[in-house]
Amino acid sequence: MLDRATDTSAKDDTARRVRFRGAGFVPASSRFGGWIALALVIAIWQAAGSAKLVNPLFLPPPSAIVRAIYELAISGALWQHLSASLLRIGVGWVLGTAAGVVVGFAIGLSRLARSVGITFISALFPIPKIALLPLLILWLGIGEEPKIATIALGVFFSTAISVYSGVDAVPRNLIRMAQSFNVPFATIVRKVVWPGALPAILAGFRITASVALLLVVSAEMIGAQYGIGAFVLQAGNLMQTDQLLAGVVILSVFGLAVGKVIGWLEVKLLHWR
Repeated sequence: MLDRATDTSAKDDTARRVRFRGAGFVPASSRFGGWIALALVIAIWQAAGSAKLVNPLFLPPPSAIVRAIYELAISGALWQHLSASLLRIGVGWVLGTAAGVVVGFAIGLSRLARSVGITFISALFPIPKIALLPLLILWLGIGEEPKIATIALGVFFSTAISVYSGVDAVPRNLIRMAQSFNVPFATIVRKVVWPGALPAILAGFRITASVALLLVVSAEMIGAQYGIGAFVLQAGNLMQTDQLLAGVVILSVFGLAVGKVIGWLEVKLLHWR
């Protein structure tokens, strides 16, 4: 009887064996899938341009865009425009990010700062920052300061929102446990709140990098002699669509490079996930 019971149990276990489904939601991505898709789109685009299916005035082929970028690089105009834009983005992003991190942590950790800060952020965040450029020119004069201030304002609000949202997302049980062991407030912020809010902060950096890129192009189109935005506007006015798209490609490459840098930071700083 015992042998028969054991055999039946073994058969039941074999019949119930299923594939493990508890691996979590971690979508796998192909390492070269995106590049292959991009190369395919560029090849189709080039073929359509070579076959004269598309008017090059409206959509020049990739070869013409590459040639325009090469000519700009040889002449030195590319580096002049690119350096001006990078300077404005770098200074504006750093200033806006530093202020946004400080204000975001204050809102997330202080009741008084939250009651005051969220009110002002909710009122001022929806305002298009580029609309403030004429006012900033009146305040700061004609030069680099208004453009940098416009970028800093746009980066500041997005950073502050992502930071205090990340602080709010930190499990309160961890904070209470640290408080129960009489851990100093500064240590709790450094050891508990900062690591817990870091994923949201880095995600906010991706957003603010795009915001800075959009604002610098807009600001340069309104009032700048040099910069990628000024170059794109000038090319569009002269109907030089190959140079216009060359500027767009440069902006796209810059955005891709920033995304790669932030991804590298996520791997290095969030290794505990």
